[in-house]
Amino acid sequence: MMAFPISEATPVVHAGAPPQQTDVVVIGGGVVGVCTALFLAEAGHHVVLLEKGRIAAEQSSRNWGWIRQQGRDPHELGIMAESNRIWRDLASRTNVDIGLVQGGVSYLAKTDEEMAVYEAWLDHARAHGVDSRLLSNAETQALIPGMSQSYAGALYTATDLRAEPWVTVPALAGIAARAGARLIENCAVRTLDIQAGRVTGVMTEQGRIKASSVVLAGGAWSSLFLRNAGVALPQLSVRATVAATEPLPQMYQGGAADDKIAFRARADGGYSLAAGGFHELFIGPDAFRALPKFLTQLRNDPFGTRFKASAPTGFPDAWGTPRSWSAEAQSPFERMRVLNPAPNPKKLRNLQRDFAALFPAFGPIKLKSAWAGMIDTMPDVVPVMDRVDAIKGLVVGTGFSGHGFGIGPAAGRVLSALVTGADVGHDLHRFRLSRFTDGSKMDIGPSV
Repeated sequence: MMAFPISEATPVVHAGAPPQQTDVVVIGGGVVGVCTALFLAEAGHHVVLLEKGRIAAEQSSRNWGWIRQQGRDPHELGIMAESNRIWRDLASRTNVDIGLVQGGVSYLAKTDEEMAVYEAWLDHARAHGVDSRLLSNAETQALIPGMSQSYAGALYTATDLRAEPWVTVPALAGIAARAGARLIENCAVRTLDIQAGRVTGVMTEQGRIKASSVVLAGGAWSSLFLRNAGVALPQLSVRATVAATEPLPQMYQGGAADDKIAFRARADGGYSLAAGGFHELFIGPDAFRALPKFLTQLRNDPFGTRFKASAPTGFPDAWGTPRSWSAEAQSPFERMRVLNPAPNPKKLRNLQRDFAALFPAFGPIKLKSAWAGMIDTMPDVVPVMDRVDAIKGLVVGTGFSGHGFGIGPAAGRVLSALVTGADVGHDLHRFRLSRFTDGSKMDIGPSV
C-alpha cells in the first residue's frame, strides 16, 4: 500500500534560521497553529510559527477530512458555524485544490432511540442557524443508495463540508506565509523563556527568540510541554486508524457514520474509512495522573476505548519519555519529529469487511493506503482555548478531541484574538483551562 503522504522524509518547505525577536511565537504546525499564525499576520503582527517536524505531519493531516457542524457540543457550534464560512474563503485563496466539497454529513441511526438522541440535538442546531434535519428511512436510502442496512433514519446536515487534510493544511500554511507569517519546520521549541511569571520568549533547538506572547497549539504533545513549564493539563492522546480505498463508484459525496463504520468520499475517487467511536489508549504516566478527570467519560462510554499496556518509545505518554528537561538539553520533540503510529491491522480488516457488507455491489474492497493518528483528547471532549493565568502571555489551544480539523480556522481566529485582545466573538467559558482545577464537574460533550 502507498505510504502516508507526509512524513519525516518529506522535504522541508519552510526553512531558515529563526529570528532573534518577534511579536508572537506559535508552537505547532497543525491546522490550529497555522490558522492562528495566519490571523495574527493578517492583523499586522510579526509572528513566527515553529514546527518540530513538518507542517501538518501529525493528526491535522491524518483525520477523516470532515468539516462538520453536526453533532458538536453546543458551545462549539457558534465557532464551528464561523469556521464553515471561513473554510469557503480560504479555499478560494489557496494555490492548490484542497478538495473542498459541500457533500453534507449523515449520522445513520439503527434504532428509534438513536433517532431520539439526534432529535434532541436539533435544538442546538436551530439555535445557531445550522440546517441539520432528520431523515426518514426512505430519505436516507435515497441520499445514500445501495446500502444493505436498513436504517431507522439519519441526522443530516447538508451544508457540512469535506476536504483532503494532507493537501489542505500545507495549503493554508502557504496562505499564512504569503500573509507575512514566518514558518519554520524542523525547529523544536524546547522550553518557554519566563521571567517574573511572564513569557519573554522561547528557547528553541536553534536558540532563543524574544517574544511577548506565545501560543501553544501542540496537539498530542501539549500536555508534555506544559508539564515541563509547571502547568498541569489532563490531556491524553488516543490512536485512531483510517484507511483509503481504491476508486469506487461515487454514490454519495459527503461523510456518513453508524455505530460500526464511518466513510466519506475522497477527491481521488475512493473512500476514507474509519471505525466510528473506536480508539485506543496507550497507558502511561499521564493516563494515571489524568484518570480521576476521565472517570466520567469512561462511565459514559466504557467500551469506546481499547487499552494498550504501553506506548511505543518516544510517544508523548510513553514510560520512557522524559517529563522534564532544560533549554540546553535535547527535548522529546527533537527525538520524535513526527508522531507516526502504526494502524491497527485487525481494524483495517474489519473496515474492509464492514464496508463491503454495507455496499455489496462494490464487491471486495481494496485498500490503497492506511495510517493512524494520535488524537489529543480531553476528559470532557471539548478543547482548551484560553490564556494561562500562571504564565502571562501564554495562550493554549489544544485538546480538540478529534474535532480540530473542521473547527481549526475559527479556532485560530479565536486564539489570535486572545493574544491581541481583539473581540473573541464567542463565550469561551466552556473552554477555560481552570475547569480542571476549580472543582467543576466534567460535563461531557454530546456523543452524537
